Amino acid sequence: MKKVLVINCGSSSLKYQLIDMETEAVEAKGLAERIGIDGRLKHTPAGKDTVVIEEAMPDHNKAVELVIGALTNPEYGVIKDMSEITAVGHRVVHGGEKFNSSVLINEDVIKAIEECSDLAPLHNPANLIGIRACQKLMPGTPMVAVFDTAFHQTMPEKAFLYAIPYKYYEQYGVRRYGFHGTSHRYVSERVAALMGKKPEEIRTVVCHLGNGASVCAVDHGKSVDTSMGLTPLEGLIMGTRSGDMDPAILSYLMGKEHMNIDQMMDVLNKQSGVLGLSGISSDFRDIEAGQKEGKAGAKRANDAFVYRVAKFIGAYAAAMNGIDAIAFTAGLGENNAAVRKEICSYLEFMGVKICDKRNAVRGTEALISTDDSKVSVFLIPTNEELMIARDTMELVG
Repeated sequence: MKKVLVINCGSSSLKYQLIDMETEAVEAKGLAERIGIDGRLKHTPAGKDTVVIEEAMPDHNKAVELVIGALTNPEYGVIKDMSEITAVGHRVVHGGEKFNSSVLINEDVIKAIEECSDLAPLHNPANLIGIRACQKLMPGTPMVAVFDTAFHQTMPEKAFLYAIPYKYYEQYGVRRYGFHGTSHRYVSERVAALMGKKPEEIRTVVCHLGNGASVCAVDHGKSVDTSMGLTPLEGLIMGTRSGDMDPAILSYLMGKEHMNIDQMMDVLNKQSGVLGLSGISSDFRDIEAGQKEGKAGAKRANDAFVYRVAKFIGAYAAAMNGIDAIAFTAGLGENNAAVRKEICSYLEFMGVKICDKRNAVRGTEALISTDDSKVSVFLIPTNEELMIARDTMELVG
């Protein structure tokens, strides 16, 4: 029996899933959080209650040790020992131009991930810590790196270059990379399957809408454009990120507010987006509730967000010279029927028609457009962990 442990390591957290690859069923999942502070592990075996373990986690090595202990625990574990794990798949945020697909991890790969760390200083170092911790505690177990950026490496130069001196791309790799690639790939492949097509036969726009949000144009199975850029700050309005804006605003506000660049970037990354526009919250559930209560800030933020998403879909339809399907995924995309309908109301000129009855669902695969809609519209819950596990098994055999 082949089992893959999927690891998603953050700076102070570690998410995991153990997946049986014969059935693709999740046997257990969990979250180690507050690493380096005090430590808490939430472990959920399939079909059973969540077990909460309060234990100090001074570092990620201890977190991985506790995860292994939970998975093999006689009472709430799901395997007898770690020899039952065939391989480990690691989510890595940034692969730069070095990786256009998932790879088996060796020292050369680790070095390349380290070299990309200046492009993702909050994420890649944490991903590497998780890799090293697993290597230490699971020597001999094959490990695979799956990159958020890899799917977008098929973008043409005209889509990924910024209109700044070309030497900055040559010298420093300043270009659009895009993120959420594993999610966009999974969802676009599911859309094709539900339409009875191969990914190479259709043009799909995938809308990954959550606290972090991005849109991707998938032209016959390949990413040809996406809304995020050098960093996840570009593109859509998000929970706390500004998305696209006039770059001259930075120097203008820095002068007015006497801020340095670090303070300005904190505003753009942590105080802007839906939070900044609404003055209420970065959580779209709060925005939804605020609209029902008649709060002007909530409506202002929602309207701006919906408008931006619709604009990107229209732009990507033009980029692909047509569109066959639109898919909504991630927390907001999967759970907010009103937002899906509002976005699609801008697209009626393309023949998009939403069926209110079909759209009245949450978190489940569904066709939500009418039978006579010229573009098929889907709700597809994303499953990045399964995509990581599949890539891992494909590489380790």
